Amino acid sequence: MISLALPEECRKSGKELFGILNSVPHPTLVEMIAVAGYDFVILDMEHLPHNETLLSQSIQLAQLNGCTPLVRLSSDDISRAGRILDMGAHGIVLSRAESAQQVIALRDAMYFPPVGTRGITGGSVTGFGTLSLDEYIRQTNEKLWLVPMIETPSGIQAIDTLLHIPQVTMVMEGALDLAMSMQLGPQPAHPEVETQIRHLADRCRAADIPFCANPRTPEQQKYWQTQGVSHWLCGEDRGFLFRTLKQRLTDIQSL
Repeated sequence: MISLALPEECRKSGKELFGILNSVPHPTLVEMIAVAGYDFVILDMEHLPHNETLLSQSIQLAQLNGCTPLVRLSSDDISRAGRILDMGAHGIVLSRAESAQQVIALRDAMYFPPVGTRGITGGSVTGFGTLSLDEYIRQTNEKLWLVPMIETPSGIQAIDTLLHIPQVTMVMEGALDLAMSMQLGPQPAHPEVETQIRHLADRCRAADIPFCANPRTPEQQKYWQTQGVSHWLCGEDRGFLFRTLKQRLTDIQSL
């Protein structure tokens, strides 16, 4: 397991972290994201099926290029966390996190005893035996990212209990799903949603846990910068790819 920095380590050093959600599941694109300089990539298994061979290749290419590979799972797939981490992923993003029970179940599936209940294997994660199992267990239990993603009013209400779980590494927001859950429609920048997201960030700050902002407008970006946010989700690759492709076609057609 290549040792990449945790959000807390970067925050203490003053370094900003920038990540992106990968919704086009292919190793070449993940490698491009890593080489482009992103600090972390979230491989989405909540909404997209993932071929395990391609997923493993994506994880390896990300970490070999200095980009922390995380995988997003739903609570129904928590049992898959250990298998995904055995592929070399550095952490799990739990979508629609709503309770301490969910996060504790994920922690148990991710961490080796005595922290959790995960079973152990060897292979590439231990350098095929060049890293002792004792050292591998120590590094893993110290370096994994456990990231609840808050996307419902229930998650907002439970945030203080989630932040008391010692293994929680960073908290993310899902404003679009939060808006839908609040019966506001697909309006992630709705004022009521922004109020809830700011409350979420305030609770993270009070608990000294990094909050990852996902600005969707210049105004939101400026706000989070004034709040000293240093962990950023830069959006989703699928949307950027489409807009870039469309703009290039428009540019050529207009010549």
